Amino acid sequence: MKREIIITADGSSTIHIPEWNEQYHSKHGAIQEAYHVFIKHGLHHVFHTLKKESDVTSSAVEKSQDISILEIGFGTGLNAFITFFEAKKLNLKIDYVGVEGYPVASNEIVHLNYVTELNAEAHDMVFQNIHNISWENQHQINENFTLTKQEKMFDDIDDKNKFNLIYFDAFGARVQPELWTETIFKKMYMALKEKGVLVTYSAKGSVRRAMQSVGFTVERLPGPPGKREMLRATK
Repeated sequence: MKREIIITADGSSTIHIPEWNEQYHSKHGAIQEAYHVFIKHGLHHVFHTLKKESDVTSSAVEKSQDISILEIGFGTGLNAFITFFEAKKLNLKIDYVGVEGYPVASNEIVHLNYVTELNAEAHDMVFQNIHNISWENQHQINENFTLTKQEKMFDDIDDKNKFNLIYFDAFGARVQPELWTETIFKKMYMALKEKGVLVTYSAKGSVRRAMQSVGFTVERLPGPPGKREMLRATK
C-alpha cells in the first residue's frame, strides 16, 4: 500500500496510508496525542499510583522506581522517544518493549520531525538508536531506559504478569478490527501485572465491551485533540 509522510495539526509528522485513510498518529496532532493518551493518562497515572501504594517517604523519593511498558504498535518510535524523556524527568527506570509486525522503513524514519518538534536536537542520536538497534535484543539506551523491539504479530504475544503499563497504539478498529477483539485483550490482560494499566486512544463501545469481557475495569477519559474520549483499562 502507498504510504506518505504528512504534517499533523501540531506541526509534528506521521505516516498516512491513503488506501485506508488511516495514520500512525492523530492528524489533529501526533505529539499532542502521544503525550495526552500515553504519558498523561498512562505513564503518569501508573507512576503516581505506584508511588502512593509504596507509601514513599520524603527520604526515599530520590530512589528510582522501575516500570515495565509494552507498546502495541511500535511504529514511528514516537511513544518510545517521549517515554525516554519522561523516565529521566520522573527518575524512573523503564524497561520498554515495543512490538511491531511491520517495521517502519529507514527512508521513512529520516522524514519524521520529532527531534526538531520536541526541541530535542541534543538527543538526535537517541532517536536514531531507537530505530537502528537490532530487533529481539534488549538494549540499554541510557541509565533510565532499556528498549527491546520485537518483530511479531500481536496475537503471538504470550507474556504473563510482566508489565505495569501497556500503550495500545494499533491501527484503528475501522481498518483492523481483528486487533481489537476479546482474544487480543485477553492477551493484554494476561501480560499485565496485578493492577496494571492499558491505555488507548480508542473509545469505541465495542472496544470497551471487549476489554470488560476479559476482566478489565474500564474508564472513559477526556480524549486528545480531535477526540471526545479515550479508554483506560485496569487489571
